Amino acid sequence: MYLGGRIGLAPRDQAGRLWTHQIQLTITDLVVESYNSHHPIDEDMWFHEQKPEAMHRAKVFRETRLPKFLAWFERVLVQNPAGDAHLVGKATTYADLSLFQVVEALLYAYPKATQRVLATLPRVTALRSAVARRPGIAAYLASDRRLRFNETDVFRHYPELDE
Repeated sequence: MYLGGRIGLAPRDQAGRLWTHQIQLTITDLVVESYNSHHPIDEDMWFHEQKPEAMHRAKVFRETRLPKFLAWFERVLVQNPAGDAHLVGKATTYADLSLFQVVEALLYAYPKATQRVLATLPRVTALRSAVARRPGIAAYLASDRRLRFNETDVFRHYPELDE
C-alpha cells in the first residue's frame, strides 16, 4: 500500500487506494490458505509428517476455497466500473501484479485444479495473460533473474494433493 502509490501502481484517490489494498489482503489470504493446505497442522512440521491431514485439507482447498477465491476476483473484474481488464480502475495496480503472481504459483502448486477453475473464469485468465505480456514483466519472466517455483517456497507442488 505504501509503495504502490509512490511508484504509480495504485489509484490516486483514497477510495481506489483502499479498495486496491483490500484486494491485496484477499490475495494474501489465498496465499496463506494455499500454503496451509500442505501444512494444515503445523507449519514447522514436514509435509510427510501431516500428509493424511494435508490430503483432506488440499481436497477442501481444491474443491471449495480455490474456486471461491478466484471467482471473487472474476466478480471484481466484471464489476470494475472502468470496464477494463484491471481489478481497480483503468490502470495496472499492484493488485493486478499480485493476482498474476498468485495464479502463476497456483498453476505450479495445483496445476490440474487451477486449470479447471481458470477454464470458467475468462477475466482472471485475461488479466494473467495481459500482465505476462507487459514488456518489463515478459523480459523478467524470460530472464535468469526469475526465481523458479520450488519445493522450499510458499507454493509447493505435491502431485498427490492435486487430483
